[in-house]
Amino acid sequence: MRLGIAPGESATFTKTVAERDLLLTAEITGDHDPLHVDAAYAATTPYGRRIAHGALVLGLLSATASTIAHRAIANGAEGLPVSLGYDRVRFLRPVFEGDTLTARYLVERTDEAAARAESACEVVNQAGEVCLVARHIMRWVRPAT
Repeated sequence: MRLGIAPGESATFTKTVAERDLLLTAEITGDHDPLHVDAAYAATTPYGRRIAHGALVLGLLSATASTIAHRAIANGAEGLPVSLGYDRVRFLRPVFEGDTLTARYLVERTDEAAARAESACEVVNQAGEVCLVARHIMRWVRPAT
């Protein structure tokens, strides 16, 4: 199956984490842990302030995966690229309100026979420190016949 992308394809997405992002993530996920939403409580923790939800940080990679998927479609992919999931997700550094994060996505392997691609993903902060690493698997779904 023609995938429409090749190893070496990349995408980035940059966002500054605001208080609103923390509160919306809490509402969407139901995770109202005070470490994320209560500044007074978070000040008493080893972090000294609120940290972003892991789901918020990981979620930034969705923008990059979507960019790659749309690029594949524009390049003539035969099927519809969709996310099969993220593997080996690791949160290496806390993310704080006010941090500017850049999600980076790099296609490392494609397999046309299996209709899949595997990519290296990371999210870095404004100081270039890696906050999250993961592997992403994209799968191409054949059109219904």
